[in-house]
Amino acid sequence: MNDVLDVGSASAAPGERADGWIHATDLPTGGSERLPVTVINGAADGPVLWVTGGVHGDEATGVAVAQDAAATFADAVGAKNLAGAVVVVPVVNPAGLRRTERTSYYGGDDPNRYFPDVERETSRPPETQERIDTRLFEALTDSADLLVDCHTAQVGSMPFTIRDRVLYGEQRTEAEAEALAEDLDRLATALGLPILTEYPAEEYVDQSLQRSTAGAALNTAGVPAVTAELGGHSVVEEDARAAGVAGVVAAAVEFGLLDSTPPGVAEAGAGVPEAPVEFPVRRFVGPRAEEAGLLRHRVAVGEAVEAGDAVVDVVTPHGETVETVESDHDGYVIGRAEGLAVYEGDPVASMAVRDDGELVVPRDRDE
Repeated sequence: MNDVLDVGSASAAPGERADGWIHATDLPTGGSERLPVTVINGAADGPVLWVTGGVHGDEATGVAVAQDAAATFADAVGAKNLAGAVVVVPVVNPAGLRRTERTSYYGGDDPNRYFPDVERETSRPPETQERIDTRLFEALTDSADLLVDCHTAQVGSMPFTIRDRVLYGEQRTEAEAEALAEDLDRLATALGLPILTEYPAEEYVDQSLQRSTAGAALNTAGVPAVTAELGGHSVVEEDARAAGVAGVVAAAVEFGLLDSTPPGVAEAGAGVPEAPVEFPVRRFVGPRAEEAGLLRHRVAVGEAVEAGDAVVDVVTPHGETVETVESDHDGYVIGRAEGLAVYEGDPVASMAVRDDGELVVPRDRDE
């Protein structure tokens, strides 16, 4: 039988649910910032699935998916019927959520780039946001066997799953990375959403994506972890919410926490557009405009394109076309640039483009 599972102040005996808080940081005005946590501890042994949301404060559907996944495991399934446990932290960035902004006021940049990276060398002492991320990471790595981190993308974006590159080097051997990648594939596939591999390895590290929630769990802690991008930000999108909950439950079935999908929960992938191409794809931000102007999109989200196909027209305020932006790659559009105005060099879309690279890659190009 399982032991009592403690995460922050939440303590759940086998077969029980417990709610509590993870201490994030003390506040100058007194009191503390804290992250809500729910623990659903199964009566039988099994893996521990973590579900996180809201690391970006304006990504409403991710928060709702995490909350509703907790309710599904606690109520529709029941803790006594779980083999293993589910830990849910639905709001990772409460400071951003309070302002409906992507960032937190503990740091002006992306709070999803401060999780630990054991191969990173720096003499700079950690500031508040990094300390908050580290506390959450330590709680996660104390128990997690799997992680689904719930996000959203641009307004109008289709749902998809991001699969990080699996790095080898000082932290793990190539053979160990290959074994980790097998479980990563199982987890990504189980969610039932189109799968995009992250940027190529050099760009992946340049953007510190190994320090994102999922990237750090995968590449520092060795925990299979994916990022579920669940539609657009700012409001809860019901179809994406339902798809996210279904994907989390399907992951629990795939890894043996549940025998089957409980009644009332959709099958993974139900209601989600399928990838319109059969080749493997990776994430790509672009193409980019070379002229400033106003956007007229010519390709719908979810529509396949080939290299050289027109994606966007850029027009003047009087409506005259000054540039037709073409796709650089074969692939499909997953989201379009928000707003009407575009400056030279701005991306006009986000795409899934053909990926000829490897999932398991050396962290250093010289290896």
